[in-house]
Amino acid sequence: MKKLSTTMILTTVIFMDLLTGMEFDLFVPSFPQLQSYFNLTPFWVEALISVNFIGYCVSLFFVGQLSDRFGRKPIILWGLITFFVGSILCLCEQSFDFLLIGRFLQGIGIAAPAILSFLIIADIYPIKQQQFLISMLNGAMNLAVAIAPVIGSYIALYFHWQGNFAVLLILGLMTLAMSILFIPSYKLPQQKEALLPGGYIPLFKSKPLMLLMCTLLFSYIPYWVFVGMSPLLYIKELGVSLTHFGYYQGSLALVFAIGSVIFGFIIKNKNFDQKKMLIIPLGIFIASMIMIALASFSNSTSPLFITAGLLVFVIGQIIPGAILYPLCLNFMPHAKGRVSAIMQGGRLIFTALALQIAGFFYQGSFQNTGIIIITFILITVIGLFLVIKNRELIRTST
Repeated sequence: MKKLSTTMILTTVIFMDLLTGMEFDLFVPSFPQLQSYFNLTPFWVEALISVNFIGYCVSLFFVGQLSDRFGRKPIILWGLITFFVGSILCLCEQSFDFLLIGRFLQGIGIAAPAILSFLIIADIYPIKQQQFLISMLNGAMNLAVAIAPVIGSYIALYFHWQGNFAVLLILGLMTLAMSILFIPSYKLPQQKEALLPGGYIPLFKSKPLMLLMCTLLFSYIPYWVFVGMSPLLYIKELGVSLTHFGYYQGSLALVFAIGSVIFGFIIKNKNFDQKKMLIIPLGIFIASMIMIALASFSNSTSPLFITAGLLVFVIGQIIPGAILYPLCLNFMPHAKGRVSAIMQGGRLIFTALALQIAGFFYQGSFQNTGIIIITFILITVIGLFLVIKNRELIRTST
């Protein structure tokens, strides 16, 4: 019975991650239909992304601290209910205003499962088991990211833009029902800290925690800079067709998904040594830097070679991604929700800034983009080296 309960908890968490991964990518293929149906300018089509992003950011830091104060389950349920209401509004065909409000509510609602899904596992399991499970969840999440645009394209083809929002509505409702039935409540902390903004100050004062979080945050940026800039470079400058372009980006998500699952089983090995394992990505990152440097300074026009350099980086990113995130959460066990919120918010902010920098220096070739990517990989290497050398962090991880 206990095994069945654990299985259903994990299944529910996977559904949360699938919903989070598909909430953005599933409806993007509907953009041309939405533009025609509502007679929109490109600005207002893109506004469907912007309002969702704003809602997510507004909700982000409240969700983190409220979950530390009132528990994971009630915040997740309120988030999924908000997402469900937003999804209903997105299906209203009479007014584009309803669609905008619906996307805003979807952004507010999706923040709760996005931030708190893994915390359900972190509250139950020891660190090593958390690291195994986050590898599995990373695999599920990236698989969803890889296939969502493909699924969304077919749904839009046969059921028009309403079909994609209907799928999100159904998936959100299923996740809500499973959360009500299977997500456990846990004992609330006796000491309830102040709400925003004071509750976040102790986290920012902890240098070891900041080192962990910054290393993880900077490790995300190279991939997202590539994802943000590659459509302009590959399609417009290097002549890659739209039908083939998806293979380049999809290959990165697919390799990360498969690698995460494989690494999860490596973690379960009784001889697994975190410190030694964290040394491996240092070498992989350096190899990636060399390949990207060659592509940058030779001003390569080969999308295959450029992608290969990023592919090596993605392989290296699997290990610190699975090991360091649980360490962040457990460094201050009473503040897991706030740590998760900072991680999610920081990733959005740093990625947005990095993309603006890359866009500013973009000149129709990979050269400047490659240099920016190398810079962030180098920062990641330095941060990871300092994490390995930090005895307090390594002691926390054992």
